[in-house]
Amino acid sequence: MSDNETQRPRFEIFRGADAPTLEECGCMTYEGDAPNLAAMQPRFAEATQARGEYNDVPYRRPGMSLARLWFKSGFPLPLHTHDCECLYYIVAGSVRMGSETLGAGDGFYVGADVPYSYTAGPEGVEILEFRNTDSFNIKVKDKPVEAWEKTVEVMRDASSRWDGENPPVRKMPEKV
Repeated sequence: MSDNETQRPRFEIFRGADAPTLEECGCMTYEGDAPNLAAMQPRFAEATQARGEYNDVPYRRPGMSLARLWFKSGFPLPLHTHDCECLYYIVAGSVRMGSETLGAGDGFYVGADVPYSYTAGPEGVEILEFRNTDSFNIKVKDKPVEAWEKTVEVMRDASSRWDGENPPVRKMPEKV
């Protein structure tokens, strides 16, 4: 048995109410160079009166983490990568990934350094993110300023709606 295996708890309870945000736990670092996005940050701040996302980390230990994400209706998650494998499970709501719409009970896997993005559905999305590490990076893929301008407009238009929006209601997937 390895040292890592002997240090892992065999049973552990965690409380969602005690979960720190991604920012508070410091487990995600921003890496890479996205000068156009950096230049647009003041515009994003001006455009959004209400946050379109919330995230926390209910469980974290060496070699494993679980993040809980809530994106409000129409929130556009930019194209980005992580330096680790990620497994996602949709608890409630939906996401649009390219031509696919995924809903409650669906999920997806993303390998390390594989770019992906999605947009939260009309009711928003609550999603669980499982990782085989307790710290990871995020590298947002930069795009032309004009494209970031369109994202700012989407967020500006949604901001008033986001102000009073609640998480989506969980609906069990239908069995066929």
